[in-house]
Amino acid sequence: MRWSKYYLPTYKETPRDAEIPSHQLMLRAGLIKGLTSGVYSFLPAGLRVLHNVARIVREEMDRSGAQEVQMPVLHPGELYEETGRLKNFGELLFKLNDRRNRFFALGPTHEEVVTDIARDGLKSYKQLPQNIYQIQIKFRDEFRPRFGVMRAREFMMKDAYSFHATPESLQETYEVMAGTYASILKRCGLDAVRVAAESGAIGGDVNHEFIVLADAGESVLFRCPECGYAANDERAETTGPKTIEKEPAGMQTVATPGKHTVDEVAGFLKVSPQRLVKTLLFRAGDRVIAALVPGDRELNEIRFAKVIGTPDFRPLDEAEILEVTGGPVGFSGPVGLEKRAEIIADALLDGYQGMIVGANQKDMHLRGVVMGKDFKAARTAPLSTAKAGDICKNCGKGELELQRGVEIGHIFKLDTKYSAAMRATFLDAEGKDHPFIMGCYGFGVSRAVAAAIEQHHDAKGIRWPKALTPFHVILTLVNISDEATTQAAERLYAEMGKQGLDVLMDDRDLRPGAKFKDAELVGVPLRVTLGERNLKDGNAEVYYRLEDRTEIVPLDRVTGLAGEFYAGTR
Repeated sequence: MRWSKYYLPTYKETPRDAEIPSHQLMLRAGLIKGLTSGVYSFLPAGLRVLHNVARIVREEMDRSGAQEVQMPVLHPGELYEETGRLKNFGELLFKLNDRRNRFFALGPTHEEVVTDIARDGLKSYKQLPQNIYQIQIKFRDEFRPRFGVMRAREFMMKDAYSFHATPESLQETYEVMAGTYASILKRCGLDAVRVAAESGAIGGDVNHEFIVLADAGESVLFRCPECGYAANDERAETTGPKTIEKEPAGMQTVATPGKHTVDEVAGFLKVSPQRLVKTLLFRAGDRVIAALVPGDRELNEIRFAKVIGTPDFRPLDEAEILEVTGGPVGFSGPVGLEKRAEIIADALLDGYQGMIVGANQKDMHLRGVVMGKDFKAARTAPLSTAKAGDICKNCGKGELELQRGVEIGHIFKLDTKYSAAMRATFLDAEGKDHPFIMGCYGFGVSRAVAAAIEQHHDAKGIRWPKALTPFHVILTLVNISDEATTQAAERLYAEMGKQGLDVLMDDRDLRPGAKFKDAELVGVPLRVTLGERNLKDGNAEVYYRLEDRTEIVPLDRVTGLAGEFYAGTR
């Protein structure tokens, strides 16, 4: 490919609306072009990278024994009514009606569609297990699309679904898929961690995410250096901090004029926020629920939903808080609240000697409050999110470390959530009917492109892993008017092409410095530069982008060197 004829626009300036490195560099390096919020065109070089990811995913899925299919993007609404997911997906679902006013959705995922396939085609335990997958465009109406293709409304994903007769069979495939994901990520040159996770709208209590480590990633995970335990921030379990600043027992009322927040009250009383306990008030149907969490922590809403048995809850508004507690926002507390609200306390509060809480009066708090004496909780349960430095619940020794990254894969044990709802069943050896036991395995193909950039970039631009690079070599001509340079370039271009190497010849009439900056921005691992000075001695300059290193190589060694450099990655 000759750059002078190739559509690869590059830009010096960073787009104002691009917040993270991958979004900035994908736009600047001419990989994508935005059409509207959360919707992007992949341009030629970007599509090459996307195809490289898809090829690796396809090869590893096929190697695992999974079978590729192609399912429709347009889904009849009645499928979602069968499983009740119209409500779960809510506004994330793109909805439309056909000319007969029949409701359809653009597929955000394909659990219902694949279960419909299975209930018609799989009838006997003898046909099980089965694992089928596709690589396809998905649609989700994100409230706030951001970070480029990282959180887009239209994106490419690999999703696989397995069907089983027994939990043991599902477990076997689940681990095969986990191993397959590890292989995909290794081949893509990505450093990733498998972490315990929550399932969200997909369902299934047992599930794991694969997170590519990156400083600007929006996913948060906690890892134990002692035992290797890893979980995302929604799932991470701890026994709490190593030490807690204790509030002495003995209830007393203190004035806190105009102090509404934890930090304001802690500062006024000159104590650690650990001593305070927040009283968060919610309504779930006819129930009013008070969630108590330590003042230095946040409520984990996914855990809270599981504890109260429903995801349908909302915070009380100011008028409701005044009605329930008798005091304004910022001064709510559990003392005297038992008859007006169901009190659920975070499990960490079991270790508190005393606590500081709102007094349900304006400008007043209570100190030294003891749970079980001054108020009674209906129950205690893990409600709050973990923090760096917490003690690992898995081993009881290690202090959890916080890391950031990009979620790129998610695997689930769905059990019979979809098959039971859709009456998708098989006959066992005794002729009895059972719903399929199912697994689900998602991998973000377009997101992997952005994740690779997040993990592999520097101040100059992208640094593509060898397996993902849009081209193997950029062949840069210092002076396109020099006949010896153009002849050498044409010879190398032909030689490397015969060896199966994709070469982008930079034959543009630009200054060498501009060409070098573009090459570093686009991030191809090898740049071969042909200039009159080196060619006089029969040499070329080879620049290794990943190592930021240059060497002079005999011209007749360049093709072999490039082939060796990419050995095992093509």
